[in-house]
Amino acid sequence: MKTNDPSVELILISISGEDHPGVTASLTGILASYNAVILDIGQADIHHLLSLGILFQTTSDVSGDIMKDLLFKAYELNLKIRFTPITPDDYQSWVDRQGKSRWIITILGRKITARHLALTSTVIAEQGLNIDGIQRLTGRMPLGADELSDSKACVEFSVRGDPHDYHEFQSRFMQVSTDEGFDISLQEDNIFRRSRRLICFDMDSTLIETEVIDELAMRAGVGDKVKAITERAMRGEIDFTESFRERVALLEGLDESVMIDIAENLPLTEGCERTMQVLKRMGFKIAILSGGFTYFGNYLKNRLGIDYVYANELEIVDGKLTGRYVGDVVDGRRKAELLKLIAQVENVNIKQTIAVGDGANDLPMLAVAGLGIAFHAKPKVKREADQSLSTIGLDGVLYFLGFKDSIIG
Repeated sequence: MKTNDPSVELILISISGEDHPGVTASLTGILASYNAVILDIGQADIHHLLSLGILFQTTSDVSGDIMKDLLFKAYELNLKIRFTPITPDDYQSWVDRQGKSRWIITILGRKITARHLALTSTVIAEQGLNIDGIQRLTGRMPLGADELSDSKACVEFSVRGDPHDYHEFQSRFMQVSTDEGFDISLQEDNIFRRSRRLICFDMDSTLIETEVIDELAMRAGVGDKVKAITERAMRGEIDFTESFRERVALLEGLDESVMIDIAENLPLTEGCERTMQVLKRMGFKIAILSGGFTYFGNYLKNRLGIDYVYANELEIVDGKLTGRYVGDVVDGRRKAELLKLIAQVENVNIKQTIAVGDGANDLPMLAVAGLGIAFHAKPKVKREADQSLSTIGLDGVLYFLGFKDSIIG
């Protein structure tokens, strides 16, 4: 485009009104009849109300006729239309911004309020960024849905620009999220975000709503002792391997049949089955990397179609737990190593990986993964992880990946 050619005109048309089939075809058909060049276009439909913007290039000898024909067509279609001339300098400034970084900001919770949107957009503005687009990822909510215990709402912002201070940007979002009780995810919008291929989950308190070792301990009559050790380990107060050895020793003499009963009654986390179904359908490889036990990991593997399971093996002799384990403990360091190993086996770039977990022993794999998500996590884990999901079920992970209910069902 020759910016110094006085015969060239740039015109932005903004159309609004009730949406119905054929609107875009009619308007672009008029532009086509005058050989107009489309420089930008965007359309949104909110509750059957259309908002359509088209920036086009034409010449001064036909621009009047184009606007007249568009005006008549808009009247015929019962639409409002507005024309805004754009200077070549303004257009060039807009073009120059396309080289800047892009960010995806996802907010989600049981419901999204105007306050949530206002606080989020204020933080974005404080960092000098422009919002290019906003879309709802969750399905249409019936009235009163926000009062349901399993309701969920998610809105995604597409933002362009370089933050003044990235760490302050992340910190402000974390503070807003904590104070207001909804989740905010900040991710750079790059090729890796759009091509995730491997996801690794912790098992206990992530895929299932319990700690299996606590369930075993209750059957062995040492529930309070083991639970206290577990909580200290998950908070990072004691070494995981040491705590694991102490807890397993307390299970000595427990009958193997107890494990069958516990496995058949494992309480899946809200959204777990939906998450697995969608991820499998989208071609993801899925792994369990757990400080728990392979017996229960393999049960979930068969039930949910998981590809890999790495956990700890309890020693069983004559149908009884011996209070010992076999092999090395799958601790935090081992989880991170296994994530990298599986990525190599699957020929997946580490930036294409995702890790989800709740405990301190999950932090190493959350740090290694391209996207690490602290799920309903302990305070220490939420503070140190880049991403946190605390207000809805496991299928919130799908929204962090940009999936829409209208597509995934």
